[in-house]
Formats: sequence, structure tokens, C-alpha cells
Amino acid sequence: MTEETKTSSNFVKNIIIKDLAEHKNNGQVITRFPPEPNGYLHIGHAKSVCLNFGLAEEFDGRCYLRFDDTNPTKEDVEYVDSIKEDINWLGFQWDNLYFASDYYDKLYEFAVELIKKGLAYVCPLTAEQMREYRGTLTEPGINSPARDSSVEENLRFFEAMKNGDFADGERVLRAKIDMAAPNLNLRDPVIYRIRRATHHRTGDRWIIYPMYDFAHGLSDMLENITHSICTLEFEAHRPLYDWYLDVLNTPCHPQQIEFARLNLTYTILSKRKLLELVQDKHVDGWDDPRMPTIRGMRRRGYPAAAIRDLCERVGVTKKDSCIDFASLEACVRENLDASAARRMAVLDPIKVVITNYPEDKTEELECANHPKNPEMGMRKVPFARKIFIERADFMEEPAPKYHRLAPGKNVRLRYAYVITCDEVIKDASGEITELRCHYHEDTKHGKTPEGMSKVKGIIHWVASATAFTNCEVRLYDRLFAVEFPGSDRMCDFKLDMNPDSLEIKTNVKLEPILAGAPIESYYQFERLGYFFVDHELSTKEKLIFNRTVSLRDTWRKISKA
Repeated sequence: MTEETKTSSNFVKNIIIKDLAEHKNNGQVITRFPPEPNGYLHIGHAKSVCLNFGLAEEFDGRCYLRFDDTNPTKEDVEYVDSIKEDINWLGFQWDNLYFASDYYDKLYEFAVELIKKGLAYVCPLTAEQMREYRGTLTEPGINSPARDSSVEENLRFFEAMKNGDFADGERVLRAKIDMAAPNLNLRDPVIYRIRRATHHRTGDRWIIYPMYDFAHGLSDMLENITHSICTLEFEAHRPLYDWYLDVLNTPCHPQQIEFARLNLTYTILSKRKLLELVQDKHVDGWDDPRMPTIRGMRRRGYPAAAIRDLCERVGVTKKDSCIDFASLEACVRENLDASAARRMAVLDPIKVVITNYPEDKTEELECANHPKNPEMGMRKVPFARKIFIERADFMEEPAPKYHRLAPGKNVRLRYAYVITCDEVIKDASGEITELRCHYHEDTKHGKTPEGMSKVKGIIHWVASATAFTNCEVRLYDRLFAVEFPGSDRMCDFKLDMNPDSLEIKTNVKLEPILAGAPIESYYQFERLGYFFVDHELSTKEKLIFNRTVSLRDTWRKISKA
């Protein structure tokens, strides 16, 4: 344990440090990440992944992956496989892999034990009747007519539930706790329900399935979990977690600790709403680069290290908060600034002819792959008479303090020469089709000859004849245009979607070296942003570059406007 760990302000770490100092749990730290395999992991799950696996690593402990597969109607092996892949991609490896379904026989035995202790009963009330009987925060609940039935009768009915003698919803097994408890979770909660559905692991062997609150704590106990770390919405469930372990007199009693989940502005993290976006085809799937899923962020080009960094910076607290989306983008930029090779790309090209440059000449300019990292080496960038620049880098009637190309004005071409615009060529509709310029030969590599004023503007470019064009560039932005989508109760959250969240550029001109860009490689397109080679859509014939993030946070300017 490092000195930094000893003085950590993270309250969960401090609990573990205290437990270790008191020699609790035989000096062990065993955590687990227990997702339900009913969807894809998103950025909110990433915080729990980083916390559970990170604590185990920091304290020389173990972290297990356990799938809470107690609801067969919503779960699928597709989600199991995706969750495992996402955890590995985030940089973690579990010590053991478990499923709640591994314990179905044992959980059934625990339920029988509760019945024999007079602490559980089979109830015939419908779901609607149970809600009516439950009471409110100010009024106690009403006992079920079956609450005081005999142990023998409850054992018989529970076995009948298991054997399929009742229809779905006709009977449930409930814990007998206290229908007047201030905590509504303790008012005789359901332990088992009937659900005729094929389970992705156990098939049709079972038609009764344990509820999460019952299975969760007992699964923790069976795995000897020492610290059961979960989000704040489970804080009110902790007394029930403890009650099952106490009344069953289990050999160990894991400690449940709650922390605030990760929420982001301009984002929704509700699985139900994300599923709605997918099913209604507002996005192209769970891995759409605009989605907050781990798979979507991976396709967008967010490095796993940047996501881990965000989770570390957000910290672990007991207070719910909403993190600015810009904080995530800042982590991404910081990571990519240090690692992404630099390249030039023109996404909205306008042709430039350098009239005094020899027609038959092409020169190769030596350019650094990264200005701050000489170990990344150099590359050769071809320069010739005909080049492309961004249409936005030319203004026929320049505004004050405009430092890019304009008629009669100078601008420096990145890594190359200073050019001066002499003539503007337009088509019949008035659209600019070509710029004719001359270059200053003695200005190569940033030189300013005597008598020339210092040129303030620097623009990027790509040589026409050698440009790589078998590609497409996708400019992704935030999926929602407001900080808190759907926060207006009268508003459908989908009405808050950003109509400009995706722009596809097909007429693009890239440095020729990008023709060999590996799948899932990162680049900074100079002056434009960070881009990533999409591993799902790219082919040998056509590469797809996704904009991961712009070079600056333009949303702050928009919000202040």
C-alpha cells in the first residue's frame, strides 16, 4: 500500500483501510462487478467497473465479475459477451467469473429455510393488490391474508410454484418482515416469482426466479465478497440486504457501501430510453458513436485510458452530481494530444493553383509525426503546384483581424511556403471553384525573408495529385442539444436531440500516408480535431474516419451566446 493510498480522501478506500487495520475479513479485499446482462454497458457503469476493479488492484485483492441473471425475459448471451469485452477493453480482468444462476439450487434452499423459520410465505395477491396493501410513507401496510399460513402449507405451495402448478403471477414467495416498517423495502418484499421463460444458461429447468434483493446479498456471501460496492439507489435496500444475511445466519456478512453514480450533461443513461433510441432508429445501434455506451465511445475513438481518467477525476462521493460533458472531452483531448500522430486533411476542399510553381515538380517535405514527441519520427508530405485548402480558410471580403487567405493577402501553408492570392475563379452560379496564387520560394519551413511582414495566418493543405480520397469522414457531435434531455416533464426527451449530431463528409482530401491507416488508429487532423479509424464500417476499399472530439470546446461558446 502506498503512502498516497494511506491518506486517501476517497471514503470507500478509507473504509477498506480501516477494515485492514482492524484485521477484518482475514485481511482480504474481495470486490465484484455485478451487471445484469440485459443491455450494453455505458459510461455510468464505467465508474463502477473502475472503482471495483481498481480497489481490488490497489489493495492486492480480487475482483469478480458476476452476472445478475435472475430475469430471463430481458437477458441474453449477447449482452454477456459484450459486457466481458467492454471490461477487457477498459483495461481490467476479473479473477473469477460467476453467474447468479450458478446459485439457483442454493438460493432455493435458502428460501425453504426462511419458510421453515416462519420468515417467508406464499402469497396469492396480484401485483396490483400488493401495491395497494403496501401502504405509504405515512401509512402502514396491510397484512396479506396468507401471511399467517402454516409452515407446512407454505412449503407445499412453494414446491408447487417450482413444479409449475401455478400460472405466472398467480403466486409469489414473500419475506415476512414488517408491514409497518418505515422503510417500504422491508414491507414483506417478494423473494421469488413465477416466470415461464427460457433462461440463457439454465434453459427451462426453472420456472421460478429469485428477486435481485434476495439473490444479490446471498451471492455476495457465497463468493466471500468483503465489500459490496454499489450506487446510491441501493442505500434504502441495504437493511433488506443485511436482513437476509442475518436471519439465515450466514458464515460471512459482506459490507454494502453505496457511492454516487456518474451522470453526464447532454446525455441520458436510462437503459429504457437508450433502447428506445435504438429501436426507433434515432441512432444506428448500441454502438453508434453518439451513444454513451462503452461500445459507442470506443467506436467514436475515446481511448479507454481517457474514460478511466474521467472516473478517477470525478472521484467517489456520497452526493449525486452531474458532470459536465466537457470534462469527458477534456480527458479525451489530453490523452490524444500526447499520443495521436498529426496529419493534414481537407474536409471541404477548394482548389488552389500556385501559378509560379513548376508544373512538373513535386517535393517531399519532412514533417514531424508529433511536434512534442520526436520518438514518433518523421513523415514525408508531398507538395506540388495544385493543392487543396479548406473553403473556410478563404474569404473574398475578409472581416477585420482575418488572418487566413484573401485576395492580395499572404498566408502560410503549414510546413511549406507563404502564398499570396492573386485571382478568384467562379462558375456560372457564382460558386468559387479555384484560387490562383503565387508562392514565395524563400519562405520555406517558416522563414520570413527581409522586407516581408510577419505572416500571422497558417492553414493546412493537401496536394491534389497525391491526395487520399477512398474514405469518408464522419463529424460526430453531442447527441442532445440541451444539458438535461427531457428535463421538462411535458417534453419527450427525443425532442431535445441535436439535429447536427452527425455530418458526413465524402468529398475529402487526406494526406496520402493515411491510405495505410490501421483500423482503430488515432490521429489529429491539424486544426480540425482528433479522428479515429472506425473498426465497424471501414473496409480495405474505403476507410471511415470518425471525429472523436474537436480541438476546442465549442459548446461553451454556444452556451454563452
